[in-house]
Amino acid sequence: GCVLVVSVIEQLAQWHNSTVKAAMERLCDYIPGNYQIMHHMSCCIDREMNADVVCHALRLCKQDPGQPLCHLYSPPKENTHGGLFHALAHAKPKCQIRSKTFMGFSSVCAFPLLANLCEKIKHVLRNKLPFEDFDGDKFSTFPTLRGYHWRGRDCNDKNTTVYPGRRPDNWDANSDSNCNGIWGVDPKDGIPYEEKFCKGADSKGVVLLGDSAGAHFHIPPEWMTVTQMSAKSFANLPMAFSDELDWPQFSEITGFLNSTIGGWTDSLYLRLRKRNRCNHRDLQNISQNVYFPINIAPYLSFSLARNQLLDNPAIVIYATIGNDVCNGERDTLAHMTTPKEMLSNVVQALRYLDSHLPNGSHVILTGLVDGRFLWDNLHDRYHPLGQLNKDITYSQLYSFLDCLQVSPCSGWLTPNETLRNLTSERALQLSNVLKEIARSEKFANFDIFYMDFPLRQTAEEWRKMGGEPWQLIEPVDGFHPSQIAAALGTAITWQKALHEWPQVLGKENPFNNQIEAIFKDQGGY
Repeated sequence: GCVLVVSVIEQLAQWHNSTVKAAMERLCDYIPGNYQIMHHMSCCIDREMNADVVCHALRLCKQDPGQPLCHLYSPPKENTHGGLFHALAHAKPKCQIRSKTFMGFSSVCAFPLLANLCEKIKHVLRNKLPFEDFDGDKFSTFPTLRGYHWRGRDCNDKNTTVYPGRRPDNWDANSDSNCNGIWGVDPKDGIPYEEKFCKGADSKGVVLLGDSAGAHFHIPPEWMTVTQMSAKSFANLPMAFSDELDWPQFSEITGFLNSTIGGWTDSLYLRLRKRNRCNHRDLQNISQNVYFPINIAPYLSFSLARNQLLDNPAIVIYATIGNDVCNGERDTLAHMTTPKEMLSNVVQALRYLDSHLPNGSHVILTGLVDGRFLWDNLHDRYHPLGQLNKDITYSQLYSFLDCLQVSPCSGWLTPNETLRNLTSERALQLSNVLKEIARSEKFANFDIFYMDFPLRQTAEEWRKMGGEPWQLIEPVDGFHPSQIAAALGTAITWQKALHEWPQVLGKENPFNNQIEAIFKDQGGY
């Protein structure tokens, strides 16, 4: 965090030909909140010292005994590491007085803008449930903090029997019990609109059980690209942190708003809604940002919102596409999920789903990605933080994160080709476990399917459109699928489902146009 902030300040000073103090004031003007801590940094920042030297001198970065000295930038000359130690020795006297200021400032939660969000964020991280949910039905009228960006918007947060995805109460003759915007009685014949338009329409919702890729993790590149930076760049900062730096409202499975982060939005939910307008708002994104294997079963019991007796069936996408092989451990292979563990974890989750999903539901297991694509297409390209001076490649970023033991995936984000291959080999083994589960396991309330993660098809489709493979990867973290990749992936998945499992998608509702004509102003998100 320190290296990032100091890098941006130094580059702002360079780009605007200003002093470090003026650059810091510029950044503070861009970011809402009062950041006195940044002013304490100013005495130590020197445009002749890189951010690694500054942050080690301030003791915001440290070297643990027996561990390497981590650095993002190429060390100053003088025998490489010796140059870094030499630079540190000269920087420390200048910063010693101020370094005490930073003791205890080890958490992002200490920043004024974020401090009041942190407790709320910790709550939703623990529970995967909306922070603002007055009736306790697991749906909210508030967008972030696991609100309706993640689940269909509640239309009555004071009534626990009113929520998206339920079967209509008395055909919603008097009120909208399932929040799809269709309710009331047709005065011409006295038939409730929900009965007329949605009865027998095979309505169903979509639920994603996923990882940070499914949650659609994204850090805006303009936050660290000084040539594009302005106050407007940080306008979405509070919202982004309230959504854990995820953008599920634009994601591949549950996206429903037009993308504001590049590319375009196309999602399984939007296509299901277009196919049957009665599916409006019936979505749940139960994904989480963790860089270790996820056993989904334990948190399903308090995060999944589906009543087996009262609700419509659901299409559940099980897509942990990398977490079972990705971690930041030194011995990364030893910390990967084994095929035996994968079988146990997934079957446990499926058994829970079978006891809670309404009959007629469907489950799609998605295979793991082949993450060698990341290194192959990014390692020698410049990261957004390195574009001004052509001094930080993705290879350097990956090594820095690995040194800090916070790499999102030590097995793939590495120059070690053998390790990259072994990681992909394990990913393929785990995908084969999922494939075998789909082939052999039977459940009472849903059928089950398997599909490979469509990375190769996505890349081929993007090439046909004139794009480059690296554009399918998030530019800041160099790891997650980009907005473009998410939208293209949706189209590929939809076509596969149409041809191979048409029963999953349900039939097209012939009354869609009539529903839109009558209720066009009542179906807002």
